[in-house]
Amino acid sequence: MGEGWDGGFIVYLEHHFDGINKPIEIEIMKTVKFLLIIVITTLSMSCNNSIEFPITDLHIHLKGNFTLDDAVKKSAEEKINYGIAFNCGYKFPIHSDSQIDSVVQLMKNYPQFYMAMQAEGREWVDIFSKESRDKFDYVFTDGMTFTDANGRRNRIWIKEETWIDNEEEFMDYLVNTIVKILNEEPINIYVNPTFLPEQMAGRYDLFWTEERMDKVINAARENNIAIEINNRYRIPSYEFLKRAKKAGVRFTIGTNNMNENFSGAEYAREIIGKLNLKEDDFYLPVNRRQNGL
Repeated sequence: MGEGWDGGFIVYLEHHFDGINKPIEIEIMKTVKFLLIIVITTLSMSCNNSIEFPITDLHIHLKGNFTLDDAVKKSAEEKINYGIAFNCGYKFPIHSDSQIDSVVQLMKNYPQFYMAMQAEGREWVDIFSKESRDKFDYVFTDGMTFTDANGRRNRIWIKEETWIDNEEEFMDYLVNTIVKILNEEPINIYVNPTFLPEQMAGRYDLFWTEERMDKVINAARENNIAIEINNRYRIPSYEFLKRAKKAGVRFTIGTNNMNENFSGAEYAREIIGKLNLKEDDFYLPVNRRQNGL
C-alpha cells in the first residue's frame, strides 16, 4: 500500500469527479488525499508495532482443570511457550526439599516447558536449599505475603488477611518490603508487580507515586531482576513500565492463571506495542532439560 496504490486511487477519483465545479473538486481532492495519508500512516505504524519475536508466558499454573496435557495443546494453539510454576513455601503443596525431585521427574516428560519455583512468603529462603532451587530453571516471588511491623501476617490478595491501619503507612511498608525482597532474596523475576489490596487497587496511581515506582525499579535493576508484565491483573501500569524500560530493567510475560480460562497474553502484547519492546528487553531462563542440565 505504497505510492503506486495512492496514485492509482487518485486517478480513479479524478476521473469520477470530472465535470464537478472546479473549486469544489479541488477541495474534495485535498480532503481525500489528507485522509489517505492518515490511513496509510496508521497502517504503517501498525505494521511497525507488530510483535516479531516468540511470546513466552513464564507464569502458568496447573490449577483448576488445567493439566500439563492441556498446556501442551493450548501452547501450540496460541503459539505461546510456557513456564510452568510450582508453588513452594510454608503451608503450600511443596514445602520441603524432599518434594522437589518429584516435580523434576514430572517435568522431564514435558521438556518444551520451562520449570519455575514460585517462592511463597518470606520464609521460603529458610525452607529450601540452594541445591533444590537450582533444580528449577528460574525462581520468582512477589511482595504479596509479609509480616507487618505489628507482627501480623498479611496476604494482601485476601481482604480478610490484609491489615491497613493507615493507607500511606501501609504503602510505604509494602514498597520497603518489595525493595528488601529484591535486595536479599535469590530470585530471577519479581511477579505480580505493584499489586495492591482490593481496598486500594482502584486508586493505583495515587499510591504508586514516581518516588515509590523508582525505588522498586532501581532495586530490580541493581540486582538484575526482571519485572513481570502481568496479564491477569494488568500490572504494572504503563507509566511504571515506561520508567522501568528507561532504567534498563528487563521484563517477562506472566499470567498467573487460576484455572484453564486464560488466553492470548493480551496486556503484554499491548505494552510491547506501546513501548516498542524488543526480544532483548525480555529475560528468558535456560531450559535445563533441553540443555542436558
